Amino acid sequence: MINAASKLLAVLLAAILLYVYPAAETADRQDDMARMTVVQTVTRFVDAVRTKGYISPAMYAEFEEQMARTGNAYEISMEHLHKKYVPHYSDPMDQSTFSGTYETVQDGYYSAQIKAKLFPSSGVLALNDPGRRYTLAMGDFFTVTVKNTNRTPAMLIREWLNGSAQAAAVFTTYGGMVLNEDYE
Repeated sequence: MINAASKLLAVLLAAILLYVYPAAETADRQDDMARMTVVQTVTRFVDAVRTKGYISPAMYAEFEEQMARTGNAYEISMEHLHKKYVPHYSDPMDQSTFSGTYETVQDGYYSAQIKAKLFPSSGVLALNDPGRRYTLAMGDFFTVTVKNTNRTPAMLIREWLNGSAQAAAVFTTYGGMVLNEDYE
């Protein structure tokens, strides 16, 4: 009986070492390549937006197309923070009561508002029309966060081996200050 159990264990171990481990390593390499591609694509897109000072529908469509080439589905979150200065008045109805101080406020605009400007539901404007550009001002902050929503083969293998769900295989955030307003 002990001899049969040891042979069964040896066969099971051999199957794991010959088939499961190489498949897991290959799937991990695929996730690594997707991760590198996403980081490069997000960096290129955000840097283009920061340099130009706007997002055009063509820029965003190209960004989504490059992300789709990895074979994963992604949740893309964009955040635009616009700095405003709010002066302090002792009587808000009388401008001569300016106290000499002001407050700095960040107005936040997010993916839904940005996409509504890029892709209006009316569809009246042409794809390359400047009215469909989402413009940012110099000194604003723009950030993109990308997270995969599907379960990759590596995640499936790890879940099968570990018995527990894993976090997203691809997750990246990149952003910075808008450096230019090149609207032409």
